Amino acid sequence: MSFDVPDDRGYMESHEWASDEGGTARVGISDFAQDELGDIVFVEFPDEGAEIAHDEQLGVVESIKAVSDLYSPVSGTVTATNDELLDAPELLNDDPYGEGWLVEVDLADESGLDELLSADEYRDQIE
Repeated sequence: MSFDVPDDRGYMESHEWASDEGGTARVGISDFAQDELGDIVFVEFPDEGAEIAHDEQLGVVESIKAVSDLYSPVSGTVTATNDELLDAPELLNDDPYGEGWLVEVDLADESGLDELLSADEYRDQIE
């Protein structure tokens, strides 16, 4: 099976992604992750203003199969949350790289994005 892995963002081995928005990053889960989870029924993430750190727990996603922790691909301050997911968590399944984003983060250190897997490295991991 082939999964969508956009080239314009970095990935974690735990299947979260971050896209560089110029000083901020948008964060979500990969197409592979949403497929593995199955139908997502609940998502929890930090509130705006929360400080998050790279590789620390960012939240929780619950599907009909399992409850999984989410990990932050970047460090910084949460500046926006995708509250649409609270009422429509299935957006994570339907559009994980678009309408299904989780949070936006004001980056503490932009070089943190360089530590993420490239799209090619991530594709190799999930094959």
